[in-house]
Amino acid sequence: MVEVLIAISFIIGISAILTILFSLVKQPPIIAYLIAGVVVGPLVLNLINSSSDTSLIQTLSRIGVAFLLFIVGLSLDFKVLKEIGKISILAGVAEIIVVGFFGYLLAGWLGFGVIGSVYIAISLALSSTVVVVKILSDKKQLENLHGRLALGILIVQDIVASIALMILPMTQNISGDSKILFLKEFGLATLLLIIVFLISAFIFRRLLDYLAKSQEAMFLFGIAWALTLSVLFNKLGFSMEIGALVAGMSLASGMYSNDLSGKMKPLRDFFVVLFFVFFGSQLNAINSHLVFQAIILSIFVIILKPILTMLILRFFGYSKKTNFLASISLAQISEFSLIIVLLGFNIGQLNQDVLNLSILVALITIAFSTYFINYSEAITKKIINLKFMNLFDGGLKCDDCHLEKNYDIVLFGYHRVGYKLLQRLRKMHENFVVVDYNPNVVRSLNKQGIDAIYGDAGNKNFIDDLPLAKAKMIISTIPEEASNLLIVRALKELKSEAVMIMTAEQPRYAIDLYKAGADYVIIPHHLGGWYASEIIEKYKKDKKKYSEMGKIHFNELNKAKNSSNFKN
Repeated sequence: MVEVLIAISFIIGISAILTILFSLVKQPPIIAYLIAGVVVGPLVLNLINSSSDTSLIQTLSRIGVAFLLFIVGLSLDFKVLKEIGKISILAGVAEIIVVGFFGYLLAGWLGFGVIGSVYIAISLALSSTVVVVKILSDKKQLENLHGRLALGILIVQDIVASIALMILPMTQNISGDSKILFLKEFGLATLLLIIVFLISAFIFRRLLDYLAKSQEAMFLFGIAWALTLSVLFNKLGFSMEIGALVAGMSLASGMYSNDLSGKMKPLRDFFVVLFFVFFGSQLNAINSHLVFQAIILSIFVIILKPILTMLILRFFGYSKKTNFLASISLAQISEFSLIIVLLGFNIGQLNQDVLNLSILVALITIAFSTYFINYSEAITKKIINLKFMNLFDGGLKCDDCHLEKNYDIVLFGYHRVGYKLLQRLRKMHENFVVVDYNPNVVRSLNKQGIDAIYGDAGNKNFIDDLPLAKAKMIISTIPEEASNLLIVRALKELKSEAVMIMTAEQPRYAIDLYKAGADYVIIPHHLGGWYASEIIEKYKKDKKKYSEMGKIHFNELNKAKNSSNFKN
């Protein structure tokens, strides 16, 4: 036992050092954990060199996966499908089918059998929610159109991956007479799901209301529920990871799901380190054939997968810029890919070669895609105007753009601040037009009788074609500095005397816009702070006033949430 604790101490120490080093080169912790596993594995230090060490660390890593899937399950409330919108669902399903199909053919060409090709195809089709959400969130792009599209597709992928985790272990019993056994297992799984969800709906609702009074009780309940179902599903012949996933899903629709998720994350993070380290330590051989296969599959994920995704998004009307930014965000395999491959290996459906291959592909694709996402704007500028990129442009035709008409006010961007500004402009009966690069917003506004033009404010040719010359006010709620500078410079070239109101996320960007000629720059959090201070000064400690304002605000948020424009 002492030797095992020493090994775990070394593992954590090496992981911590590598995490710090990789953060300096803008790489996510997953890469550091996997490489730490390679370092402590048989290829380098061979710290996990006994069956007892391996057994204990594998057990701890499986607990980590269970907690990870429990938290994933907490986020998989099926109401979320309504939240992310119809297009994200269709695009997500289409991406999995198309990428999975070509991935299956490629795996077959590389010499893998039917079962191995199926696992590889699923792995290649999935992208990393952990990596993508973290980087886009750090870059403040999660609420941009391409960020929301990528997030919607990732949510669909997570749901499909969860279903795959439930079904794949049962497929080992589909052959000849064992089909009856498969049907029995499937029926048992369905019955278990029904019972678990009924317990959650009719018993846990009141229980959680009581437990919520104690932070410690809620935390312990989350651990107990995840582990109880993990053990139950394992005893009944299913994987313990599926039990944890179901435990999370059963609580996802409740009001305490976010609170439970937040409490479990620190515990999850510790055990998940051990999972990725253990997975990396399974890389026990590297040869030229394995490297060749890993490079081919990585090229597919990094280049062909984004191309296929862009072609899919094109059919939904998005611009080539939006399609490109969303697609390169998905150019890696997922943590779910690793979990699915390890599951296939543990139940005997996959061999060591597929496990080794998955580790190398994960390292290559996550590393490259991290740089692609971090430097996406620079990459976009270099290739967006190349001729072949027009193939991925699903933009609305100019017949729908109303370009021949002049407007007093031009509002760039409907999402976020633009939603409120449009309401006020309509009440003022102003002559205005909305410019947005989300085709669904444009179609929706046009249906409401509001003039809207589809286009990308970061495209100078498009800006030059807009009816800006006679406008008296230009309002941009777009947070990208480059697009706002382009608008301001275009107005300067026209010698426009229009009022120019721009938006910036950071004060330093606002200073640049003022220097360029903007009349006023909206900094949302500064403006929000100023407005909040005004309210506090006006209402002081009058609880009734705040409550009245809160109800109005709640109704407005619900209205925006239920709007199709808010979703996409």
